[in-house]
Amino acid sequence: MTTVPGPGAAGASDDTADPGDPGERDPGLARERTALAWIRTAISFAAVGGVVLKHEVVPGLIILALTPVVWYLGQMTLDRPERLRLMAATIVVVALIALVVSFT
Repeated sequence: MTTVPGPGAAGASDDTADPGDPGERDPGLARERTALAWIRTAISFAAVGGVVLKHEVVPGLIILALTPVVWYLGQMTLDRPERLRLMAATIVVVALIALVVSFT
């Protein structure tokens, strides 16, 4: 019968970290994950714009026109976090347009 050494057992290496340990994640990937999140947000805007465009042309075109703006502002927020307020306002406006169109 083979036994597996525990964390404090002799022969256990302390320099091997558990890959699932949250403290061992690469902090350099945070910017990449944020950029990918903004890309997904812009794609979502395009999808909402397409759905709204089927029902109402003008609001759908407005949302579709905002899609590259959302992507660009999202890329800018990586360097300037104060732009997040502008980004949040844009998202709220698009959500309100989509809500109004859904009830008409």
